[in-house]
Amino acid sequence: MPPSQPEKRKAIHEYFTPATKRVRSDEEPGEIVQQQPPKKCELITSVPGLSLHKSFVSIAEEQQLLAFLNDASWRTDLSRRTMHFGGTYCLMPSKSDSNNERQQAEILQAPSMPIQLSWFVERMVDVGIFQGDRKPQYCIVNEYTENLGIAAHTENFQFGEPVVGLSLLSSCPIRFHELKRAFDGSVRSGKAAKAERTGKVVDVQLPGRSLLVMTGESRWSWQHEIVRSSRGRGLGWRRVSLTFRVK
Repeated sequence: MPPSQPEKRKAIHEYFTPATKRVRSDEEPGEIVQQQPPKKCELITSVPGLSLHKSFVSIAEEQQLLAFLNDASWRTDLSRRTMHFGGTYCLMPSKSDSNNERQQAEILQAPSMPIQLSWFVERMVDVGIFQGDRKPQYCIVNEYTENLGIAAHTENFQFGEPVVGLSLLSSCPIRFHELKRAFDGSVRSGKAAKAERTGKVVDVQLPGRSLLVMTGESRWSWQHEIVRSSRGRGLGWRRVSLTFRVK
């Protein structure tokens, strides 16, 4: 548990605790101990190259991340709320006006990776998920509520590996579809739906505060999706995911 907060209001990034920062122990008040990075890792053998790190962040760290994200600017042009850090993104046009004029999507520059996420990036480097100077510079945040999902796709091939996703709040299954070959078709273009599949489907449960790491075949030759469904999602159900990528 973090040390008691002083009365003076602090900037949001000051509440984040890097994996290597020393914190107080609950068992022996006043003693300073070294917080170790999480080591729980489960290999998902049914999807080659896929691994799941459970409890990768603490409950307190989850709340700190959500506090930052809840106060940030979300884009609302999609069915789910999203935000982007690093690179550019495509802002979808609003519905056509009464003259039925076709509006063009707008390409916008996303802000760089915020300091509020730097401790988390360093933790992924510390445990060897990202190597050396190849730290992720790109992050997409998605919020899923009620029956929202995302169609089956592979991550854009302009990015490398690993592709890493942090799940916050509610547990949720992610579905993987094995492809006959690596395929880069996007959902928006409609090409993702035309990918040739082998018929093998694997569902992986993503607990809150877990980290999913896609490398090798799982990154290039399997599509993944969050199925739209209200089954098992009660009132107030919410999941927030952060997907980190490198080039």
